[in-house]
Amino acid sequence: MVKKRLKRLGRWLLDQGQPADQVKVFVDTAPVMEKPLAQAAGLGWQGKHTNLLARDLGNFFFLGAIFTTMELEPDSAEVGHCGSCTACLDICPTQAFPAPYQLDARRCISYLTIEHKGPIDPALRPALGNRIYGCDDCLAICPWNKFAKSASDIRYAARDDLRAPKLGELAKLDNAQFREKFSGSPIKRIGRDRFVRNVLYAIGNSGDAELIEEIRALVDDPDATVADAAKWALEQIK
Repeated sequence: MVKKRLKRLGRWLLDQGQPADQVKVFVDTAPVMEKPLAQAAGLGWQGKHTNLLARDLGNFFFLGAIFTTMELEPDSAEVGHCGSCTACLDICPTQAFPAPYQLDARRCISYLTIEHKGPIDPALRPALGNRIYGCDDCLAICPWNKFAKSASDIRYAARDDLRAPKLGELAKLDNAQFREKFSGSPIKRIGRDRFVRNVLYAIGNSGDAELIEEIRALVDDPDATVADAAKWALEQIK
């Protein structure tokens, strides 16, 4: 959705330029350092949680980039406005910030639940709580969010069927069911095995003995990581 809009903007830019001008659009599709580029463009600044935030947008928004050979008048870079606030650092469940403006991805719940393959360090599993896909704690606590406005495009809103889903139902998903349930969602890209791994960690942290049967059904799962997560969850419940 964002990429389509940037492409339209890119075509408009080409219409204003010269025949030899070129554009290239990126939306999390290449190793582009969007955040420092956005700060240089005056859109916001990188906060102590390393994410981009702005005085009028908070820090919940998408970033995309248009690279072009066109000659454009540069904007003034934005400066930081975090002051002495450390709310984003203090709230992190896994203490993933060794210092302001530094992030240890090996401890970041968003990285662990989305990008990390294989078992998650057992020492970090309790801190995951009930998070099964990402973590926005450091973003949600930012005081600048009070000036942000909700997106008007309904396509950015959470799907009703994915609001507070039941862990027991998610644990039962096979590959086909997973792909169907999360069709059109970014969750789909992590695959069933990684997703169910996360669900099992959440079940283990819940302490809900009523979910023991769902756990036992996965102890011998073909995926070794899922099986390991099931055994860990069973130990937590017992």
